[in-house]
Amino acid sequence: MAKITYIEHSGAEHVVDVETGLTVMEGAIRNLVPGIDADCGGACACATCHVYVDPDWMDRTGPRQSMEESMLDFASDVRDNSRLSCQIKVSGALDGLIVRLPEQQG
Repeated sequence: MAKITYIEHSGAEHVVDVETGLTVMEGAIRNLVPGIDADCGGACACATCHVYVDPDWMDRTGPRQSMEESMLDFASDVRDNSRLSCQIKVSGALDGLIVRLPEQQG
């Protein structure tokens, strides 16, 4: 289990426990965190689960893979710390992870 903080564009915070092995996107969907649409259900076929990973956590979430890079082309306001939350697997090493949600998805 990892505690993950999702911060909406408005600043509202949602701190939830996410099971190890799920993705950051699945954790948001299962806990009804607004702002992550996940239209493709986690297949890395859209950009509606776009998040900004807190800079202190970038090393622990791993690099973007090529498919993720391609899908981020469809996201708004992509930054260096942009990730698709469906591509970040939750592990104990991510306990305390902070992600911010963009103003709009895809």
